[in-house]
Amino acid sequence: MLAGALLCAPLAAAASESIRLDRLPADISPSDPVSLQRGAQVFVNYCMGCHGAAYMRYNRLQDLGLTEQEIIDSLIFTGAKVGELMKIAMDPKDSKEWFGTPPPDLTVIARSRSSSAGSGADWLYSYLRGFYRDPARPSGWNNTVFPNVSMPHVLWQLQGEQVLRTETQSIPRGSKGEVEKHEVQKLVLEKPGAMKPADYDRMVGDLVNFLVYLGEPSRQSRVELGIYVLLFLGVLFVLAYLLKKEYWKDVH
Repeated sequence: MLAGALLCAPLAAAASESIRLDRLPADISPSDPVSLQRGAQVFVNYCMGCHGAAYMRYNRLQDLGLTEQEIIDSLIFTGAKVGELMKIAMDPKDSKEWFGTPPPDLTVIARSRSSSAGSGADWLYSYLRGFYRDPARPSGWNNTVFPNVSMPHVLWQLQGEQVLRTETQSIPRGSKGEVEKHEVQKLVLEKPGAMKPADYDRMVGDLVNFLVYLGEPSRQSRVELGIYVLLFLGVLFVLAYLLKKEYWKDVH
């Protein structure tokens, strides 16, 4: 299995490099608890029907500034207890029959989608904004980042319906006025949804921010601890240097 994974890794990297990913907006930060709370709400409302986060407990969301009662009232819609894992009731056998493959657990999805083309957050942000209508697909949807994906567009009522259109672009070449024509595919919003495009992008950004948090809940504390460690090592270096000078001052 390990050998097979190593052989498949270069192929996966090559495939990801051919995809142009949109960058997650810089103002969406993993240190923003409000954004993470909004993302958690979107996750439990729209994603947990099919996808779980089986390595995360509900009560860990208290790190986002939520109280235990707020988690129970706003984020738990089943009989689960606040200390239980964020699992779903869907049977993998049923989901495989319905979708062709069981929906993946999303606990570490942001980490697993990282590649040379961009971070896992960029991949998810582009993916969730890349659905378009495709009558040839069983679900009626396709995706520019993940072609022929089995997942339907569960957020289509919010985003609206996009279509993929081919446009011809003329690019000047040389100094003699020569023009080279290229065909490019572009997503066009054909039927607006309940949200404006900017609001939808913001909501997707919050959701992706939460998915990144799921992959490493302790990331913020780890970064803060790392800063203190570096400051300590800096002070220790100064003291060690002064001690070295004191020991060597009599050495000729």
